Amino acid sequence: MRHSRYDVVIAGAGHNGLVAAAYLARAGRRVLLLERRPCTGGLAVSTQAFPGVGARVSRYSYLVSLLPTKIITDLGLTLDLRRRRYASYTPVGDGGLLVDNADDHRTAASFTAVTGGATDHEAWRRFYAATAHLAERLAPTLLEPLRDRTTVREHVVADESLWRDTFERPIGEVVDETFTDDTVRGVVLTDALIGTFADPSTDLLANRCFLYHVIGNGTGDWNVPVGGMGAVTTALTTAATKAGAEIHTNTEVLAVDPVTGEVCFRSPEGAEHTVTAGHILANTPPTTLSRLLGEDPEHTPEGAQLKINMVLSRLPRLKDPGVTPAEAFSGTFHINESRDQLARAYTEAAAGEIPTLPPAEVYCHSLTDPSILTPGLAATGAHTLTLFGLHMPSRLFRADPDKSRAEALAATLASVNTVLAEPLEDCLLRTPSGTLCLEAKTPADLESEAALPGGHIFHRDLTWPYAETPEENGRWGVETHHDRVLLCGAAARRGGGVSGIPGHNAAMAVLGG
Repeated sequence: MRHSRYDVVIAGAGHNGLVAAAYLARAGRRVLLLERRPCTGGLAVSTQAFPGVGARVSRYSYLVSLLPTKIITDLGLTLDLRRRRYASYTPVGDGGLLVDNADDHRTAASFTAVTGGATDHEAWRRFYAATAHLAERLAPTLLEPLRDRTTVREHVVADESLWRDTFERPIGEVVDETFTDDTVRGVVLTDALIGTFADPSTDLLANRCFLYHVIGNGTGDWNVPVGGMGAVTTALTTAATKAGAEIHTNTEVLAVDPVTGEVCFRSPEGAEHTVTAGHILANTPPTTLSRLLGEDPEHTPEGAQLKINMVLSRLPRLKDPGVTPAEAFSGTFHINESRDQLARAYTEAAAGEIPTLPPAEVYCHSLTDPSILTPGLAATGAHTLTLFGLHMPSRLFRADPDKSRAEALAATLASVNTVLAEPLEDCLLRTPSGTLCLEAKTPADLESEAALPGGHIFHRDLTWPYAETPEENGRWGVETHHDRVLLCGAAARRGGGVSGIPGHNAAMAVLGG
């Protein structure tokens, strides 16, 4: 270490820790950033997951929506975030529902073919016009001190029904009333369930998940980071380093004293060191922070997802002759995610069983951004495929993680195959040693590999983006019960996803902004 005392020590060099470090260092603060893993970036990194195969996949996270343009501009980040022309494709029988951002007539025709009329397409347009208004009004407040619920409601919507349907009524009820077709209902509800185990008919946790999926950067667009997620965190690492932040990897924080500001950590050589900080920012789950503080941790959260990374020799054939595989897979490809299928999978998972027909969605990064493939691999027609499985809570993987992973993977691949014209396995590329380019990550894997308690990708359940107590009003949503210790990760209010918002807000809390 260059110093024994720092203005700020940050535990965890994921994207939020990097954002905080960059803002604070640019403001002239002496910043030390400590990361236990060999590289910065946390779970927003790109990896050559399959030996001998020239594809760098975003192993844990994959698209960018919540990262505000303001942060990109403030920190001078050089990023190319590409909008996807096709929002989604959902196979239905021998056809499917295509949402084409560039051709509303084609989208309308697709709705008519699948639902038998124009009613749901008109409802779809009204519904997402309302969420677009909500996003435009609410997104800028995420980078400001917290407002109370009443103030946010008055600022965001003049229409009381929109507020009620978003913040007060279960999203499942709203969707059932708004749309008539089971497939359309399911497409909408998936945004309420990504990484969240909840019954959208009864649980407002699903509403919070839905809200964060539709308000990103004021548009709700889910964009492809050129170069993969690693390009985002590489740019953030460059910004933090250039501003003067001191970053150490392979360095594990062992303990934090909230009274003296002492931070004890282990260096890559195995020696223990202590520095003192005016503020300590924790880009860690709350249960991890509790351990560092020597306190009893809060309950362990429950993550709920199955992430499968693949490299294909070619895209699989579809049953639908009116849509090409390139069109279908460049957006979100929904698999057995109708309203009834989602409900059935939730019931099975809540009972401790791997869903019989797991709902999932996939997208092909390399169709929008071929730079993640080497030129030689791209020339063969190969592509990456990223799958995110829903209703896969950590309870399913506790007793026997390896066996349960294999069962969940097999069930999910079988689910995928029900909507394709050929088995997906026939399209998987093999490594030079003959191994399939296929890997699965369960909540148990995220707990063991990334130290996420319960494998929860949001560190804990998402929270509303407003102050829920008088004490929170006017604060940044990053405060803990220790004055000098702040959250700067996904567990902060308005955290979750690759957003940088908690990092920005923790920096503003330190700077008094």
